[in-house]
Amino acid sequence: MATLHESIEVEVPVTTAYNQWTQFETFPKFMSGVESVEQLDETSLRFRTHIAGVKREYNAKISEQLPDRRITWVSTDKPRNSGTVTFEPLDDQRARVSVEVYWEPEGLAEKAGSALGADSRQVSADLKRFKEFIESRGIETGAWRSTVEQGEVDDPPFETAASGIPSSSPAVIPSAVPSPERPAGTDPLIDDDEPVDPR
Repeated sequence: MATLHESIEVEVPVTTAYNQWTQFETFPKFMSGVESVEQLDETSLRFRTHIAGVKREYNAKISEQLPDRRITWVSTDKPRNSGTVTFEPLDDQRARVSVEVYWEPEGLAEKAGSALGADSRQVSADLKRFKEFIESRGIETGAWRSTVEQGEVDDPPFETAASGIPSSSPAVIPSAVPSPERPAGTDPLIDDDEPVDPR
């Protein structure tokens, strides 16, 4: 079993970084080798990857999700992998994103690549692309603020400090809320082509 740990500082509030990470279907925009992620339900994902010439499909389950703090997942079939992404506020406009991954290399190429540190370099490069992605936007593409504990969704009736929006509201960010002065679909900050969290 290989263990990877990488972190990076991003120039956005911790809530923005966390919210973006909950938009799993955008992973291919900054994760090399991830061809697609399909959101099957609130906690189930289907990954399609193409890494080092090897194509794979596998399912993963979100086992824990604490808004602005942590997301933990585990694969439910091969290749076996699990991990945690943590989010730490550094100040009002900066955050540290840390990724810890446990995975089981399969085949000679993966085992050799892991021994040479190729997997660690890939995670580091993916974090740098995430930093570029979220800093260039300055705002998340969506948000899902519910809590997941032991694989079950728990929606406490509280409002997030950052937005004042109930935590169970899926795919809503403050600038996407229409107002009489700004009809829906006219906000220049929102890209209509961006995917919206189906949850």
